[in-house]
Amino acid sequence: SLAIAVHRFVSHKSVLIMKFAVATLLVASATAFTAPSFRQQTSSAFAPRVTGLQAAKQAPHGGGELVDLIVKDDSEKTSLIESVDMEMQANPRQLCDVELIMNGGFTPLTGFMDEKTYSSVVESMALEDGTVFGLPVVFDTDDEDLKPGMKVLLKDGDRAIAIVEFTDKYVPDKPLECLKCYGTSAIEHPGALMVATERGKYYMGGKVTGLNLPIRDFPCRTPSEVRSELPDDKDVVAFQCRNPVHRAHYELFTRALDDPRVGDGGIVLVHPTCGPTQADDIPGDVRYKTYEVLKEETANPRVRWEYLPYSMHMAGPREAIQHMIIRKNFGCTHFIIGRDMAGSKSSVTGEDFYGAYDAQDIANENTDKLGVKPVPTLNLVFTDEEGYVTADYAKEKDLHIQKLSGTKFRQMLRGGEDIPEWFAFKSVVKVLRDNM
Repeated sequence: SLAIAVHRFVSHKSVLIMKFAVATLLVASATAFTAPSFRQQTSSAFAPRVTGLQAAKQAPHGGGELVDLIVKDDSEKTSLIESVDMEMQANPRQLCDVELIMNGGFTPLTGFMDEKTYSSVVESMALEDGTVFGLPVVFDTDDEDLKPGMKVLLKDGDRAIAIVEFTDKYVPDKPLECLKCYGTSAIEHPGALMVATERGKYYMGGKVTGLNLPIRDFPCRTPSEVRSELPDDKDVVAFQCRNPVHRAHYELFTRALDDPRVGDGGIVLVHPTCGPTQADDIPGDVRYKTYEVLKEETANPRVRWEYLPYSMHMAGPREAIQHMIIRKNFGCTHFIIGRDMAGSKSSVTGEDFYGAYDAQDIANENTDKLGVKPVPTLNLVFTDEEGYVTADYAKEKDLHIQKLSGTKFRQMLRGGEDIPEWFAFKSVVKVLRDNM
């Protein structure tokens, strides 16, 4: 991968937290990830609520209408705020989750998952009615005073974001959640570490009423807004990323339009995540700047750029499913799946938690249920003779391949050395250097 690789730095404080987590979280690693079976159960309490706009050809996930829980009338918002029992500051991950519930990105959800829904997703990667869903969407807390039946106003600073009417409170089985969702419950996995040390003791289910979207460095438009500008007669291919886009990435997602799975005249929706990722990833505001200068530099009419308020779990195959569901709700018909998508390495051994094609395999197995077609990425290399070609073609023609590791790239970036234009766009390099 040409994404900037990083090693997770663990402070002395973090080590103490990890030691505590070991005592409370069973460390039972699993090396193989298998797609779970699906259960047909009674309909989930989180049924879709009808909204209007669906201009794009892709239907929302779950077979119903696109969810929109955002109250539009200011006087109604004021009345609702006056009815709450207490106020709480939402953390960055909660802000991402509540925004995607509010705006329909998590359709068919209309709230945080109750215990039955949570257990169903953990165990079977599906809601209670059998609708595929990759990862649990939960509200976590350590607050002993929060009770089912309470209405709580979630805030981001002084900004009122949403009201949650809690329906239940439960102690999750965190080791099982991690084992099923991340393929391991070892806290050397960043997602398992997050569940063990960042999330609260309790999870709570609850109905969400949206008031105002968070204000972000990235302008995150809603699924309805994005759909309104997508063609309703063309395929839309989503490309997920969480790091700056370099030359190889650009070649990958533009060449994806030539894939036989994609119809004539299709477009690419580049849809970077802007929520919490791994600790040492490029900061969100810097990533946003790199995307904006690249959008201006390339000015490709078949490439659209939008931004997603999503917090990464690094959950590999399960997260690939989650990304496909979200992009489906944004109007995409296809989704590009790269090698080891949303993968992560052990903070202890440095070994990959997932196989290179695990995400592609689970996507292919569930494509009919999802209604989204996975598009595998090409294994591209840069050659002196013919530029970017597939690795197999380069080998067959005995072409000279250029290589530049992520470590060497970062050294050259910090040292002010010229970065080869075959590797990175000049505009992106400038942004990175200006913000180091």
